[in-house]
Amino acid sequence: MDCSSYSTYCYRCDDFVVNDTKLGLVQKVREHLQNLENSAFTADRYRKRKLLENSSLNSKLLKVNGSTTAICATGLRNLGNTCFMNAILQSLSNIEQFCCYFKELPAVELRNGKTAGRRTYHTRSQGDSNVSLVEEFRKTLCALWQGSQTAFSPESLFYVVWKIMPNFRGYQQQDAHEFMRYLLDHLHLELQGGFNGVSRSAMLQENSSLSASNKCCINGASTVVTAIFGGILQNEVNCLICGTESRKFDPFLDLSLDIPSQFRSKRSKNQENGPVCSLRDCLRSFTDLEELDETELYMCHKCKKKQKSTKKFWIQKLPKVLCLHLKRFHWTAYLRNKVDTYVEFPLRGLDMKCYLLEPENSGPESCLYDLAAVVVHHGSGVGSGHYTAYAVHEGRWFHFNDSTVTLTDEETVGKAKAYILFYVEHQAKAGSDKL
Repeated sequence: MDCSSYSTYCYRCDDFVVNDTKLGLVQKVREHLQNLENSAFTADRYRKRKLLENSSLNSKLLKVNGSTTAICATGLRNLGNTCFMNAILQSLSNIEQFCCYFKELPAVELRNGKTAGRRTYHTRSQGDSNVSLVEEFRKTLCALWQGSQTAFSPESLFYVVWKIMPNFRGYQQQDAHEFMRYLLDHLHLELQGGFNGVSRSAMLQENSSLSASNKCCINGASTVVTAIFGGILQNEVNCLICGTESRKFDPFLDLSLDIPSQFRSKRSKNQENGPVCSLRDCLRSFTDLEELDETELYMCHKCKKKQKSTKKFWIQKLPKVLCLHLKRFHWTAYLRNKVDTYVEFPLRGLDMKCYLLEPENSGPESCLYDLAAVVVHHGSGVGSGHYTAYAVHEGRWFHFNDSTVTLTDEETVGKAKAYILFYVEHQAKAGSDKL
């Protein structure tokens, strides 16, 4: 039983349950806990806990340029192997334009007069009509970076995730990249439909910083998700028999990059056998001309049968935030193994111009990106291990390890074995002269 919400979890059902025993024992336990909560003993313990929290908050002080400054970052409590979710949430919270949009949304009151003031016992069997992923995501982002607490518990968001994303029910370890894609897709869908009669797409159109020319529609109308993360790929396929060329444009929210096979034995930056794999190597492997194998024969409309062909990707439109996923997990005959290769990545000035379809139409600054956040997987397998995140906030790098947040430096970030990289458009300094 969760002593905060009094929700009861059944391990056999792998779910929170609302049913009670014939003798009403579960409700008796709830009443007993509520009585303890109101007792003087609990009040005294609460005061002590607040003193400890205040002392830990005071310990989060840092000397910057000779003056003492508080670390306003807030950690996220692990609710049971939820580090995959925490790492993604902390990364997204440090993408300023994306985060600010949600924090500025008006609050949505979900509970009506009949349920106001009552405790809600969450269970999967309840309908989806009374939950809003956008609202719980907004609340979580608002709780971070306030500096009023050392750690925040995202349990309300986690319950909503259980309801609308069945793949993430339970307490087993999950893939952070898969969660990020599900989260962005569901936020996009909910924002498209609006909530409580208010169209979020209409609100997006009023935001002058996200103009229509920068939008990339995926599955319908544009939202802040596609306006920030949306890019467009051009997929070129050429028949090797008749030379027919086929072109298709595909929207994307992130790019999944293979780590080239020649680098997969190199596990650390300082290892001497051979060159270090760089992010540019992974991007080049993604965009290089590739001959499709026998299992991927292309149906040529001119030859009217499947033929050998080549494939090449070009980036037709770059997003405001470029999300790069390094494919570290690969299926073998029976297992999903991890590629533990160190991949060198730039913290600033990632130049994407050479991967563009029409680079001559892009300005010199529009193709440059600076690193905003990194998600790292520690361990050997996708179903095990631990996720943490690095992110930059107001010029300082932080390491987010669930409820623990610590200051770090660029050198430490650069040594991390990145799993997901978030790059934001480079902002040229005002008044700087170009040579």
